[in-house]
Amino acid sequence: MKKTLILIAGPPATGKTYLVNLIVKVQPQLYKITPDELKEDIADSKGFNNLVEKASLENIVWKAYYQAIDAYMMVGKKVILSEYPFSNKQKSQLNELAKKYSYDILTVRLVADFEVLWERRLKRDREEDRHLSHIMTHYHFGDTLDNRELADNQITKVEFQNIVDVRDYNHFKLGKLLEFNVSDFSKVDYSPLLSYLAEL
Repeated sequence: MKKTLILIAGPPATGKTYLVNLIVKVQPQLYKITPDELKEDIADSKGFNNLVEKASLENIVWKAYYQAIDAYMMVGKKVILSEYPFSNKQKSQLNELAKKYSYDILTVRLVADFEVLWERRLKRDREEDRHLSHIMTHYHFGDTLDNRELADNQITKVEFQNIVDVRDYNHFKLGKLLEFNVSDFSKVDYSPLLSYLAEL
């Protein structure tokens, strides 16, 4: 079987991390790399005092992300898995890496009604285990915030809608595409996908 890069795509709050955990169970030997984990790790190690510094860390994150994928592909890892609200900003770089190392790409795109996404996003940003670097204008390792309602960098509904539309999350595609509507998690059946991925 050809080497494969699996991209779990779609707007925030579509359950990408949940799906990744299911895939890892059927493909325990795969290599997983996610930009959000890198963002949190780098925020913990470097910290930021304002949004300008936070934005500068993004450059470090994406450089490290592409370097990691390049390294995994260079040594020929059979299955590489990544999840993120991918957009056209990442498309060319990922496509170039896949071509360079002869990897097939499978995009699993998760979509949902916007109102559902907004309610999930609102809830997630207020959960205790949400990494503070995502919802604050300043962050250093060890910072705490008991009342998440007081986070000073919460996204508004209008801003969230604009990001989803402008970045066109609902139409991202590289390679083969499989799409799931996850407006109602209880009606989503991933078993055919998991059976397929187990055979990679």
